[in-house]
Amino acid sequence: MAYRAEDDYDYLFKVVLIGDSGVGKSNLLSRFTRNEFSLESKSTIGVEFATRSIRVDDKVVKAQIWDTAGQERYRAITSAYYRGAVGALVVYDVTRHVTFENVERWLKELRDHTDANIVIMLVGNKADLRHLRAVSVEDAKGFAERESTFFMETSALESMNVESAFTEVLTQIYRVVSKKALDIGDDPAAPPRGQTINQRNVAVENATVLPLPALPPLATADLAATTGAVAGAVAGDASLLLAVNRWWCSGMELVSRRWSAATVSTEQASIGAGPNTHMSSAVAR
Repeated sequence: MAYRAEDDYDYLFKVVLIGDSGVGKSNLLSRFTRNEFSLESKSTIGVEFATRSIRVDDKVVKAQIWDTAGQERYRAITSAYYRGAVGALVVYDVTRHVTFENVERWLKELRDHTDANIVIMLVGNKADLRHLRAVSVEDAKGFAERESTFFMETSALESMNVESAFTEVLTQIYRVVSKKALDIGDDPAAPPRGQTINQRNVAVENATVLPLPALPPLATADLAATTGAVAGAVAGDASLLLAVNRWWCSGMELVSRRWSAATVSTEQASIGAGPNTHMSSAVAR
């Protein structure tokens, strides 16, 4: 078996975690990417992300998972981070019915900012708190069927179904991408295949390789506009679009790091380290 570097992968998929504040998104992320859980989890400030690679069929799929803040005051900021997402986990707390009621609003926001083919998993978290359950499995399943999403209940605390939820989303994304590539390959109207140019495991065939513009300064709107222009120029070429998607995700990592550092210092100055910045153990699970 050939050796593969840690950053060597065949596909890079951006996945977003969305849902109300306190439903356990951050602990789902840390459980999946680092197998960690914290009872002292704090409310996410803006956006955070982590990565993990898994194997689907004979391919290495790298997931870049974005944990978005659930508070209303961050809505304008986090909406920009939907761009480029091909998968989403919409999380609610099985012990708080209002978080389930708000799933419909989260789904609308998600679909307003993403492609119609995005893979969506409805996740009922904190399933370990059986004695406090406020949302039945039947209600959640019925909602998922009506909205054409996948559904699973999880417990970040007990590590129940966390791996399965993320793996299922990534596998379904891989199936969608593979089918699109096959459909384009079978299209009789498609141009003949030319010389293969390997760009870090991405084959771009019979295509003009556009020089990707330099990452703009700290401005997600500019980055989004630039990416939209490039994506429009290569529309119809799945391989080149995949390369653009990798560039987009890399750029967003840099923007997030710079923005998060500035935001954290601002938040600490404005809210300090008061008790309102912490969740109880029941809320953080």
